[in-house]
Amino acid sequence: MHATQGRSAGLGLALVSAFAFGGSGVAAKPLIEAGLDPLHVVWLRVAGAALVMLPVAWRHRNLVRERPALLAGFGLFAVAGVQACYFAAISRIPVGVALLVEYLAPALVLGWVRFVQRRPVTRAAAVGVVLAVGGLACVVEVWAGLGFDAFGLLLALGAACCQVGYFVLSDHGGQGSGQGSQGSGQGSQGAGGPGAERAEPPHPVGVIAYGLLGGAVVLTVVARPWGMDWGVLGASAAMNGHPVPAWLLLGWIVLLATVLAYLTGVVSVRLLSPQVAGVVACLEAVIATVLAWVLLGEHLSAPQLVGGTVVLAGAFIAQSSAPRPPSGPVASGPGAPGLPDGECADGDVSTGAGGGFSGRPAAP
Repeated sequence: MHATQGRSAGLGLALVSAFAFGGSGVAAKPLIEAGLDPLHVVWLRVAGAALVMLPVAWRHRNLVRERPALLAGFGLFAVAGVQACYFAAISRIPVGVALLVEYLAPALVLGWVRFVQRRPVTRAAAVGVVLAVGGLACVVEVWAGLGFDAFGLLLALGAACCQVGYFVLSDHGGQGSGQGSQGSGQGSQGAGGPGAERAEPPHPVGVIAYGLLGGAVVLTVVARPWGMDWGVLGASAAMNGHPVPAWLLLGWIVLLATVLAYLTGVVSVRLLSPQVAGVVACLEAVIATVLAWVLLGEHLSAPQLVGGTVVLAGAFIAQSSAPRPPSGPVASGPGAPGLPDGECADGDVSTGAGGGFSGRPAAP
């Protein structure tokens, strides 16, 4: 009974997280069109969320000493890189298209595993990659010579690459920590024995809090908010022809699309498995596209909608292929191979914790 209630609660929280993340671009685009630079909107979002999460960061301050590389990677790639590229992309191309391009991340992760690390991947994962790439071709309408701003598409692809950078870093961090614990615990079992100990994974909420803090520092240097037109925040922004207070949109981005989205996503993974939470997170692109359609008037053509469905199907297949032990084909998602169901490398907060293929680490 309790298990059923827990799964129901987890499913509800995963849906809340997907809705919250899916609305970030819809709330940010009017601010950009009102005169704010995309980097300034990103800085406001990340800095505002970092302030809200300061008490959490203080509670998990031991992470600064224990996992500095993981925190730096999360802040640089999953927060600053993804957000900056995504918000810059939606200033040039539709929100739904930008988000669907990011769903190439599963294909890029698998490409890294297969061609850089030279490790095999499952057949289902390969099928998912082919579907994702084919669907993306429909989304960007390649037969029309790329009907969208090419630079905007490159920015969206850059956001996907930043996700890959974080997953690769997280995977190496997980291997390093595991080896360290195994080395110290060698005895009758040996480093590779089934009884080898693994280092305690970092708390995902703590990683998120420090990722936001680190991202805010990086973005402060890059965005230079002291040159921002602060007057825009006291005025109104147009949302599909209707004036909306800019401060209300900013509150939406900070409190709902960032803080609430991350926290509900993390809790949902605790109640569900990362695979199930990741599947629900795939709804983020659908939600973002529908919200952009209704609130911003951004209509996608029938081929684009079909292509988007194919992209999501490919992302779903790629991220949901069952992990296998290291001696067999490599797990198709970013989690480390051989971990029990519901666990991911280095306490990977990205898995199911915020949109994206297995839960994008810092979903837009």
